[in-house]
Amino acid sequence: MADYKGKLNRQFPAKISTTAFTSIYILHLTNKFGKMYGQKILDTINEQMGTRWKPSRGMVYPLLREMEEEGYLKAWWDEPDKRSIRYYKITENGAKHLEKMKIKYKSSFREARAIVNTAIDEIYNDEI
Repeated sequence: MADYKGKLNRQFPAKISTTAFTSIYILHLTNKFGKMYGQKILDTINEQMGTRWKPSRGMVYPLLREMEEEGYLKAWWDEPDKRSIRYYKITENGAKHLEKMKIKYKSSFREARAIVNTAIDEIYNDEI
């Protein structure tokens, strides 16, 4: 067995976590659509992604709170006394952060897409 220690990067080349990807996507959606509530964000992702990707509520809601604490999102209750629906809107700081993250991860996204497309072409040899 080959010794890979220090010789090769054994991670998949697209170095982006699911959490980071989900954060970028949430900021993108709130930037595109304006104010949104958590379930609407989940529904929009489901509409756009279909069955290909579905982040859990357990990931999305903590990220919304975290991004609010970091100042990337502004949040408020529709009816503060009832705490029924909590809306989120991207802040100016959040829009700047989104642009930075898009730049930071653009090459990783493209690299991941190229690797997957190459593998699909190679494995299925135009069967798809």
